[in-house]
Amino acid sequence: MTLQEAGAPPAAAAPAGLEPPPSYGPRRRPPGLSLALRASVPLLLLAAWWYGTSSGRIPADVLAGPGAVAAAFGELVSTGQLADFLAASARRAALGVLAGAGLGLLLGIAAGLSALGEELIDPTLQMKRAVPFLALVPLFISWFGVGETFKIVLIAVATLAPVYAYTYLGVRGVDRKVVEAARGFGLRGPRLAAAVVVPSALPSILMALRIGLSVSLTGLIAAEQIGATEGIGYLVTLAQQYYRNDYMVLCVLIYALLGLVIDLAVRALERLVAR
Repeated sequence: MTLQEAGAPPAAAAPAGLEPPPSYGPRRRPPGLSLALRASVPLLLLAAWWYGTSSGRIPADVLAGPGAVAAAFGELVSTGQLADFLAASARRAALGVLAGAGLGLLLGIAAGLSALGEELIDPTLQMKRAVPFLALVPLFISWFGVGETFKIVLIAVATLAPVYAYTYLGVRGVDRKVVEAARGFGLRGPRLAAAVVVPSALPSILMALRIGLSVSLTGLIAAEQIGATEGIGYLVTLAQQYYRNDYMVLCVLIYALLGLVIDLAVRALERLVAR
């Protein structure tokens, strides 16, 4: 006996022309259109800058024009100073970020995984976050002088707090059931962190790296304006001393480009490792 013969209601027939529901995920634009939209606002700002300085509406002693800035850039490139200053700044930033971000990552994982770690680490790091790292400059100068150690330590301290905060939040957001299941299979300590916790918290860790690298530029500027003889921050100091508006604007553009390169590098790393 069939279902129809037993009195069961027949299954509803699918309506003609049934189409799958629309996707509610993010809709990606064509790469060319996306690139044009991303570049539109910077290009408009560049056009406004060029028009304002070339028409005289913005005096040259207030803001140097694009031509003067390009001439200053060519001058630094021809003398080789730009490459030397960039190399010096990159070395300091790399050492400071390596120390600060590495320590922040380890402390964030330890505080996020363990109740004892959270009780020992988190209160101190939260107090550290409340203290602007620039307020520590006089103290660091009295401890380390104005040499390279002072600059690297200042960059590391500037990077530590945001990396710790985002890593801690990412680890705390990992599903506890996944962690307990991994422990049931015998994973403990570093193996548990490397195999389960870090991959699960990877989006927050990459965000921590992005924010930490951006903040490290602020620490780099502050560090290189004290007792430095090379670096982009030192170039800013020279521009202020000699009233070179074109050099000041050039340094601002260099820092902006460095921030853009850092963001693009982290995005590329995210696409590579998040798979």
